[in-house]
Amino acid sequence: MSRVLRAWTWLTVSAFLLTACGGAQRPSPAAGSGVTSGLRATAAVALGAATPSATAAESSSPSGAPDGSSSGASDGTPSGSSSDGTLAAASPQAPTATSTAAPTDTPALANTPLPTPTPTLAVSPTPEPNPLQIPYERAQSYPGSDVTIEQTLAPGANYNQYIASYRSEGLKIYALLTVPKGPKPPTGWPVIVFNHGYISPVIYRTTERYVAYVAAIANSGYIVFKSDYRGHGNSEGKAVGGYGSTAYTTDVLNAVASLKKFPDADPNRIGMWGHSMGGQLTLRAMVISKDIKAGVIWGGVVGTYQDMIENWHHAPLPPSEIPPLSQRRWREDLIAKYGTPEQNPSFWASISPNAYLNDLSGPLQLDHSVTDEEVPVQFSQKLYEQLKAAGKTTELYTYPGDNHNISANFNLAMQRSIAWFDKYVKGS
Repeated sequence: MSRVLRAWTWLTVSAFLLTACGGAQRPSPAAGSGVTSGLRATAAVALGAATPSATAAESSSPSGAPDGSSSGASDGTPSGSSSDGTLAAASPQAPTATSTAAPTDTPALANTPLPTPTPTLAVSPTPEPNPLQIPYERAQSYPGSDVTIEQTLAPGANYNQYIASYRSEGLKIYALLTVPKGPKPPTGWPVIVFNHGYISPVIYRTTERYVAYVAAIANSGYIVFKSDYRGHGNSEGKAVGGYGSTAYTTDVLNAVASLKKFPDADPNRIGMWGHSMGGQLTLRAMVISKDIKAGVIWGGVVGTYQDMIENWHHAPLPPSEIPPLSQRRWREDLIAKYGTPEQNPSFWASISPNAYLNDLSGPLQLDHSVTDEEVPVQFSQKLYEQLKAAGKTTELYTYPGDNHNISANFNLAMQRSIAWFDKYVKGS
């Protein structure tokens, strides 16, 4: 009996313990569903479930992320923004750093291509016109002015001589004016505008240098007008050089316009003579203006700008003749802005009168020493070939063993020059 009682008691206690422990391990299905639903509801409130309109905005975005999430954070548009930049309606949520951005109409950055890196040298097309470009110079106005006699100088045997002035871009420019004696022709005297070569502006004087040249032309029945150029002698303005600036060419073209108004001059018979740097001015002027009937150039800097950069290596100058640095940096300055002639051939051609020889205003004679120590004779030789190829009337005379001024052959070269002017200016 006791054994039976003890067995029954043990079975009763075991059943009780088994029931108490098993109930904590596996909740009933109803209870589990309630907890899961409650957690989901709490998460939905905490995260702020999107309304249908917000979901549509995300799914219609062309820049949606591959995983289907909104691309708002990557394209700079506030999260939940529609494609037109306005904010779509959404359930209340805790503010975040991205939700404070104001809506914007700026296109999404993710859809905007990154700009292509700009080359260091904008070589073509030229972004803005450079005053050295021949078409630009042609578009400018060169009205000149009346010629004013400032001082009467001692006369020559066959001419009277004066210091005169005229206006160029508002500047007062001085010049040496030489007028033949004797009866004036019915239409006025033919004119030669005389373009001198480089002379340091510090030492330049109106009545010095080129005395024999001017006298020889004037004695042959021509008014000779030798402009000082701006910044030279008593002329106003700054001397800026003849290659990296159009200033001297402008002064020369205004001299032509002024002489057309001069009472003793024939406005239809104007020629031009140039030496060295003055040769470049002459060539430029003759492809800009149609008023110049013929030209003569001695020892001229008449190469292309590419030739001037690559093939011009003249002898060292005396200290007093060395141009200031500002006049010698034109090569570096132009290359820095437009590139080299190889990188930007169209620009360098556009500033070289050699590229516009079809528009040359009249016949052109070239005289050059073979042993010129300042300017290579190849410049004139190459221009001569270019002129012939363009079908222009031209001559080339070379002088072996002479210098930059053609001093040893001065009389011969001057006779040839005057004969040229007589044929194409005086006889025109």
